[in-house]
Amino acid sequence: MDTKVKKALEAAINNYAKVEQIDGQDILPGLASAFELDAPFMDKVEAMDAVFDDNQRFEELREYSFDLLMINFFAEDVQKLEEDYLDSEEWEAIEEETLDRGSELLNILLYLKECEDDEVEPSLDDFLKEFLLVEEDEFQDEYRIYEKVIANQILIDSDYNEIAKVAKGLSEDDELVDLFYPLISFFNEQKPNAGQLEEYAQAAPNKALDQALLQLIINYNS
Repeated sequence: MDTKVKKALEAAINNYAKVEQIDGQDILPGLASAFELDAPFMDKVEAMDAVFDDNQRFEELREYSFDLLMINFFAEDVQKLEEDYLDSEEWEAIEEETLDRGSELLNILLYLKECEDDEVEPSLDDFLKEFLLVEEDEFQDEYRIYEKVIANQILIDSDYNEIAKVAKGLSEDDELVDLFYPLISFFNEQKPNAGQLEEYAQAAPNKALDQALLQLIINYNS
């Protein structure tokens, strides 16, 4: 498993488990085995899903785990495959089969990976304009998904209470309803100290998931 993915997965599971007062070790070994399988990608997905099926109390983290599995595939597995594998019909079929899997977290992680590769400091403005290209006519789907983020960019200079207040006002149908608070909070403070993490936790609309997702992102970015 990629080192950054491992750290992110463990941080997400353990922080979620801590808030929910359950044991992260109930699920972490099984997930690690699924990620480390020497098998085709869809077999890994099947193994990961089986672990979540057996540990329903962690269900909220299933699709974010899928995002990490995908990032791990790009970081580790692709290196062992043919050079043009991501342009192959086989990968195209996998993309088609997994269209309804994962979340926008995948874009955040891909952006952070790109920043690391290019030695660029991550920023919300750069993420929206240079990575998602929300200002380009042909990327209006991205604009629609991130519309509330675009409209509230000023929140990166606010406190966690203000970010949470806007997050709580999002519609349940909004594709970023669960990611808005941790996403904006990450770009507000990318390396929060213990006091800031406590403030974040206190203001969190969804305490367990919000702490899991922020820890996932900052650990992947560390």
